[in-house]
Order: sequence, then structure tokens, then C-alpha cells
Amino acid sequence: MQSAIDILERLVAFASVSARSNLDLIQWIRDCLGEHNVKSDLVPAPDGQPKANLWASIGPDAPGGLVLSGHTDVVPVEGQPWTSDPFTLTRRDGRLYGRGTSDMKGFIALCLALVPEMLARPLKVPIHFAFSYDEEVGCLGAPHLIAELGRRFPKPALAIIGEPTELQLGTRHKGCYSFETEVTGRDAHSSQTHKGANAIVAAAEIVAELDRIAEELKHSTFNDANFEPPYPTINVGRIEGGTAVNIIARHCTLHWDFRATPGADPSVVLPKLESFVAATVLPRLQRVAPEAAIVTRPRAHVPPLADEPGGAAETLVKFLTGANQTVGLAFATEAGQFQQAGLSAIVCGPGSILQAHQPDEFIELSQMAAGEAFLRKLIAWAQGA
Repeated sequence: MQSAIDILERLVAFASVSARSNLDLIQWIRDCLGEHNVKSDLVPAPDGQPKANLWASIGPDAPGGLVLSGHTDVVPVEGQPWTSDPFTLTRRDGRLYGRGTSDMKGFIALCLALVPEMLARPLKVPIHFAFSYDEEVGCLGAPHLIAELGRRFPKPALAIIGEPTELQLGTRHKGCYSFETEVTGRDAHSSQTHKGANAIVAAAEIVAELDRIAEELKHSTFNDANFEPPYPTINVGRIEGGTAVNIIARHCTLHWDFRATPGADPSVVLPKLESFVAATVLPRLQRVAPEAAIVTRPRAHVPPLADEPGGAAETLVKFLTGANQTVGLAFATEAGQFQQAGLSAIVCGPGSILQAHQPDEFIELSQMAAGEAFLRKLIAWAQGA
């Protein structure tokens, strides 16, 4: 039986950043499961990308039971001041360092390490694994797997998403909606500003308007004290535009996201932005360049996880952990997608979100041990359920 740390070492060695394929990692997991005669199935990306989700089941072939969900992709490491190789698991001072240790290959390693124990017990309800791709760029992979529940795969009753919460019970999280706003103006020589329509300048106005809307949201009716911060947020995370300093920019693109508390959705932002663009920004561009355009396109749609007071997932995880308190999570996960599909969902896993996406990401050895103890209690529950 491989230890969770041995498995985590192998998982970290796969540089499964979202921009790359995850198929080598997924195949390694399939081989790992196959060594224990556990069948697994792939749900490939429908757009032909070399990526896939993985589904596996242990226990009776029946609906119900629970799914342990984790994503296989990680965020990039470029430009971060790592003090050790991010794709080599490094142990020091009671911590395991490496990209994905906390977010969230540590959880996947624990699931795989305990497969022999799951098989050794006569489970009364099934335990399923759902390992997805492209969570880090908008939870893009999981919906294709979730769509197969109740059709190709038996539909579980509960979902535990093992994102790093230090094993606190995350019963609610914000939604995440990302957008791309593309501005097209007209290029000209930089000395002839009256003949060009500068897309970068127009984009800057849009950024300022998004910031104004974000300030307005701080005092909206959508505030929820269960979150930190308690209000919906907007962030402009990337801007691309222009060709050279002596050319008026024809194109500029903004990438931004809206983090919504439960009850809020993009309709509290997009109409305001579109009204501002139509009344102020676009007319100014089109006075010089009638062909000018500004288009906002959705990129990712991650629904919030709503509270289910007394729900099946919360009740079970409270029983397993002995915890009485629940927490709201400012970050988005796949839990809301499982909930929308009719599963009772909760976020609970080892490690700290404060380590996620950071240089020298780590998970405490004590958190790995606590996560292993949690999953052992879950196995015992599935045996006696």
C-alpha cells in the first residue's frame, strides 16, 4: 500500500497547470486504481483539448452514496520566487512543499492512498471519485462529468469537495463569473491622435467604471456577513492591448471577474457596464471610427454554494468531524455545480487556502494526518450506513 505522501510526490511531479494537458496525470491515477482492480472512466473535454475528467466507484453499484471531488490542475509558477523546485515534493519543518500540495493534490493523494481500506470493507453505500480538469480557469471540466450523473454513472446523494479548508465545514461560497471585454478602435500614427480611436484609453474608462460599480457593491443589499469580504467584488486581472508606443492602439482586451454572494448574479453588474459603454465610451470612439466596437463575452460561470441548513452533506460532515460551526468561503469551487445538479454539497479538505497559488505552497503534515483520519471515519460511515 502506497502512503499518501508517496502518492502526493508522484502527483506533484506532474506539472498539470491548466494551460497544459492533464492526461498523463489522469493515466497515472487510472493505473494506480487499476492495480487494485478499480475500474475508472474518462469524460474527455468536448472541445478536443487533450484533457479529461476521471470517474471511479468503490462499493455497491447503486445510486446514492457520496462523491469525493478534486481538481487535477494547478496554477502556474512562472514569476514566483520559489525556494525549491515547485514540481518536486520537498519536506521540511513539518511541511510538504510543492505546487498543488494544498490546492488540491494532497486531498487526491489521501483518497487514492485509502482505496485498499475502502475495498477491504463491505461498503453499504458507494464512494465515488470525481477528479476534474480546468477548475483553476473557471471550473470548466466538472460540468461535463456532472452531466453524466444519473446517465452514464450512478448519481450520488452527497458531494464532498476537498478544497483546502483546514477541514472546516464550508457550507457556502461565492459564485465566480469571469468576462472578457474587447475594445476595437482605429489605429493611426501617434502624432495624429485626432485620426485614431485609442482602444487602450477606452478600456481604461471601462476599468474605472468597473471600479465604480465595485465600490457601489460594497453598500448593496447583497452584503453577507458570512463572507470575508462580505460584499460582492469585481477584479480586473489582466489587460492586453496596443502594438507600439508610436501607434494608436486598435485593440485592447480586459479580463475581469465578478465574485457574487449567494443571491447576486452578473445582472447586478452587466447592465450598468453596458449602459455606460453605450452612452459614454462607444460614441466617443465612433465619432472618429464608425467601425469601433466594444463587446463583453462571458468566459466562466461558477455558481455559488448556497447554505443547506440541516442538509445531508452538512449533517454527515458534522458527524464525522465533531464540528459544530460552519464557514463561508470567499473562493469559488465546484461545489455549487454539484448542488445545482441536485446533490447535497459541502467543501471540506486538508490544507489552507492561504497557501493556494502562492510561491512555496505547502501543506502541513498534521493536515495530511487529519485528512486521513477524516476519510477513515467516512469509510467507516459508508460501511455502516
